[in-house]
Amino acid sequence: MTKDVLLEIGTEEIPAKFMPAALAQLENTTKAKLTELRISYGAVRAVGTPRRLAVIVKEVAVTQADKHSENKGPSIKIAFGQDGTPTKAALGFARGQGVDPAALVVKDEYVYAIVQEKGRPVAELLPGLLADIVTSLSFPKSMHWGDLDMRFVRPIRWLVALFGNEVVPFSLPGVTSGKVTRGHRFLGQAEVTVNSVADYIACLSENFVMVDQDVRRQIIKEQVENLAISRGGTATIDQELLEEVVYLVEYPTALCGDFEAKYLSLPPEAIITPMREHQRYFPVTGKDGKLLPMFITVRNGGSEHIDIVRHGNERVLKARLADARFFFEEDRKLPLAERVEKLKTIVFQEGLGTLYDKVLRLERLATGCGQILGVSQDELTIAKRGAQLSKADLVTGMVCEFTELQGIMGREYAKLSGERPEVAEAVFEHYLPRFAGDGLPQTTAGRLISIADKMDNIVATFSRGLIPTGSQDPYALRRQALGMVNILIDAKYHVSLSAIAAQAMDLLGITDNERRTKLVTDIQEFFRLRIKNILTEENLRYDMIDAVLAAGSDDIYDTWLRANAMAVEGGTVAMQKAVQALVRVGNLAKNATSEAIDVSLFTADAEHALYKAYIDAHTVIANYHAEKNYQGILTVLAAMAAPIDAFFGAVMVMVEDAKVKNNRLALLKSIATLAAQTADLTKIVVM
Repeated sequence: MTKDVLLEIGTEEIPAKFMPAALAQLENTTKAKLTELRISYGAVRAVGTPRRLAVIVKEVAVTQADKHSENKGPSIKIAFGQDGTPTKAALGFARGQGVDPAALVVKDEYVYAIVQEKGRPVAELLPGLLADIVTSLSFPKSMHWGDLDMRFVRPIRWLVALFGNEVVPFSLPGVTSGKVTRGHRFLGQAEVTVNSVADYIACLSENFVMVDQDVRRQIIKEQVENLAISRGGTATIDQELLEEVVYLVEYPTALCGDFEAKYLSLPPEAIITPMREHQRYFPVTGKDGKLLPMFITVRNGGSEHIDIVRHGNERVLKARLADARFFFEEDRKLPLAERVEKLKTIVFQEGLGTLYDKVLRLERLATGCGQILGVSQDELTIAKRGAQLSKADLVTGMVCEFTELQGIMGREYAKLSGERPEVAEAVFEHYLPRFAGDGLPQTTAGRLISIADKMDNIVATFSRGLIPTGSQDPYALRRQALGMVNILIDAKYHVSLSAIAAQAMDLLGITDNERRTKLVTDIQEFFRLRIKNILTEENLRYDMIDAVLAAGSDDIYDTWLRANAMAVEGGTVAMQKAVQALVRVGNLAKNATSEAIDVSLFTADAEHALYKAYIDAHTVIANYHAEKNYQGILTVLAAMAAPIDAFFGAVMVMVEDAKVKNNRLALLKSIATLAAQTADLTKIVVM
């Protein structure tokens, strides 16, 4: 026999950005707690709105599963005296296990207690279980309320706890569980009685609460899309905004508002940003892809008095757009280049100068990176000019008011100031990627400035001892390093991270050699973890990733190429045989003192054959390295398995003759070194 379980935690409005993680945590915690208590269950689903977190568990057993265990105790020498009677150790063990001493079992020279624990009624376990689930939930920020000791994301106002149609009684500070929930704050009843788990969703629906977030998401999406179509346009639905709106409302109703067409003279981003970031509005575009003078928003309620709500939203947006238009017109009065001087008034980081100083560093670091990569003089000129203007929009009125527009307005103002289009684009692109899933810079100048900006930030912050630890990363250095890794891979740039870091340290005036060495080591490790994360997300085997990283990761794109070659070749039968052979080579090569090989000391045909295979492979691999053909290199290494196996089958390496022994070790050392240039194959797990 089974029953369903419902737990609803009613609260004040929870921040929308906390909700997805909270629901996932609630679902996973419920499963873990049920399993821990040996309670069988069916489907588990967490649902929620801004005012509630709820979990519904289907087909929960009414009785806990029995427990059978064999618990190991003391050895028989300690458990029994010479006459075979139980000692104090045995008696204490039996008492602790709740069994009769006579029931102890001897096995493997130890005594065991066979414990049979009868499963308890689940109704007796649920009060403690549900209370434990609530108190186990954690949030980015929690709060106290009143004079209570409990902390939660927001004050808990009610609890619903049902096992079938019976209340599961438990209490938390200031609240006791029951079967009374609450409807929509304005449209539903203040108190709604839920008579059984099966009635829960329907009861709330009747009181204007769509508790299932998936249902709300689909309804919002359909309403927004259909409303835009009815007005002759297409809604631009940003998925992040949609997810936020889902957790801002309990009963969604989309409505369309208008704004004056004169504001369309603003750059599109200057209109969209106030809509999306500040008001949670969805923009609408026409058939030509251009913005229409309208927006769609979602209210938390029905269609009553919708015109009043529309008018209120229009007034708020009008004020925002009026501000944007004012700042835009004022900003245009001064060319972007003339704002660079004002950067001297803004501190970059404590002890590291102003943003003006940073701009000077970016000019030199971006062009320095370009010279390393061998880009054209014209691209270097664009990069230098783009770096000069890269931060100038930070002192414009528009960006001061709408900080999300940094880079975007820089591009717009650069164009309006008569700068080359390539320079304007580089000003925008150097901020990319700004968040997970964002685009990457596609112009050479944009890539160079972006790399320079991110490396300067990382080196500068590391130099102050502010290396990210745990979840703490106030300067978003992990995001910047990950962005830089993605740029290098996307652009196919072969460049040394330590070389760029060294240039950045030069420009920051870091001259102490010991300090520079430590900084480079820390930065390389920091980036090694980022490329490891990317390769893991690409589903590469952990051992192959470790093998590639062990061969070095200073050139990010080179590391990525080697890893992908390993993903293709590493699992082949030939490569698996080569790994076994090369592991044996590597183990013996550790004893080598030199790689100098004297052919005249060879005494067996297998030695000559292996040496020839090594020389041939060395030549081919050198060419493949120049071409970055790592798949070809691994194929060559795989072909060496046969001569290596033949060598070990015919020759004893560790012979008494020191010259012969060291010569054979030198040959093995040379082979190991050749293989290690691509990956440390000893880390590959042979399947």
